[in-house]
Amino acid sequence: MDLSTARWRKSSRSSNNGGDCVELARINDTVAIRDSKNPHGPKLLLTPHQLHHLTQSIKNA
Repeated sequence: MDLSTARWRKSSRSSNNGGDCVELARINDTVAIRDSKNPHGPKLLLTPHQLHHLTQSIKNA
């Protein structure tokens, strides 16, 4: 998938002190996730349903 035009968003709760953050971008029916400290590194591609399931699993852990 071509992510060259993706508009990446970081949480408004993230600080600029170099902490651990992820960024999300929505491309059609896909949500891309990347490490904000390594924007050219690997990306995780999920459907919105999979992202919802992932976040619920993390909250319940």
